[in-house]
Amino acid sequence: MKKFKKIGLTLLIFVLILTTAACSSETDAKPKSGSGEKYSFKLAHITPTDHMWHKAAEKFKEELDKRSDGRMQVEIYPASQLGTEADMVQQISSGSVDFGFITAAYLSSRAPAFTAWFSPYAFKDLEAANAARDTEVAKKILGTLDGQGIKGLDYLFAGNRVMLFKDKEVKKPEDMKGLAFRVTPSPPLQDFYKSMGASPESLPLPEVYAAIQTGVIDGMDMDLDASITNKYHEVAKYGAVTNHMVWPAVALMNKDKYGKMSDDDKKIIDESIKAAAEYAVKTRSAQEEEFKKTLSDAGMKIYEIDQELFEPYIKQFDEKYGPTDPLIQEFIDTFRK
Repeated sequence: MKKFKKIGLTLLIFVLILTTAACSSETDAKPKSGSGEKYSFKLAHITPTDHMWHKAAEKFKEELDKRSDGRMQVEIYPASQLGTEADMVQQISSGSVDFGFITAAYLSSRAPAFTAWFSPYAFKDLEAANAARDTEVAKKILGTLDGQGIKGLDYLFAGNRVMLFKDKEVKKPEDMKGLAFRVTPSPPLQDFYKSMGASPESLPLPEVYAAIQTGVIDGMDMDLDASITNKYHEVAKYGAVTNHMVWPAVALMNKDKYGKMSDDDKKIIDESIKAAAEYAVKTRSAQEEEFKKTLSDAGMKIYEIDQELFEPYIKQFDEKYGPTDPLIQEFIDTFRK
C-alpha cells in the first residue's frame, strides 16, 4: 500500500512539472506588449473631425490600444480645442499634453529646417512625398526639435496644396499679381506667393470663410481636404489643382515622457504612429479624384496650371532658402532630380 502511495505521489509531481513547463512555454510564446505600465495620453491637433489628420489620430489611438493590449489609451482633442499650434507645442514641451499633430509650416518658425518640406514641386505626388519620410534628411530634420523638449516621431500627410480663387480664374503665376491671398503664416510659403506678385495675408483659419466671402481676400493656399470640410466651394468659384507643395503634419511627443518609457513601449509608440501615417497617405491618395469631383459638383471650376510656368519661382525659392540651412540644401539636392 505504501508502495502505491509513493508511486502516486511521484506521478503527481511529474504532472505538476509538465503543467508548469507548458504554462511557462505558453507565456514565453505570447507576444510581449511592453513594460506593463498603463498610460492615459492626450493628443491635440488643429483640424476638424472629418479631416484626414483627425482620422489618422483615431488610427493611432486604435493601434496603440491593440499593440499595448489596452495599456495605452489616448484622448483626442481636435479642432484647436487646446488652443493654437503655438499653445499646443508649449503644452507638449511642458508635458501637459503628450502628443500633437503640428503642421510643418508652424514648426518652420521654431526649427527652420522644416522649411525644406515647402520646396515647390519637390515631389511628383503624395506617394513620393510619403516615401521621403524614411530618408536620412527627413529624420535629421525631425531631430532639430530635440533641444525643445519635443520628440519628432514621424510625418503625416494630407493633400498637397492647391490654390482657390474667389472670382478670378488664374491661369498663370503672373495672374496673381496684386491678389490678397490667405497663406499660412510661414515665411517660405509667404515668400513663394510674394515672388509671384501676390499679397499674402495670415488670417486664422476660422476667419478665412468670411474673409473670402466678403472680399477681404481674393483667394487662399489650401488643400482639397480642407476645401471640402470648410465648405470653401460656397465662396470660391475657382480651384487650381497645382499640387505645388506637400503639407505634412509632424507627429510630436513630449521628449522626457518618451525617454522614460521602456524600449518595448517606445517601439509600440513608433510602430503605431507609422501605421497611422501609412493609413493616412494610402487613404488620402485614393480620394484625390473623388475630392475634385465633389468640389466640381458643388459648383467650383476645377482645373490645372502647368508646372513649367512655375519654374522661375521654383528656382528663386531654392536659391534663397538652400543656403540658409545645410539640411534644406540637402533636402533640395536629394529630391530635385
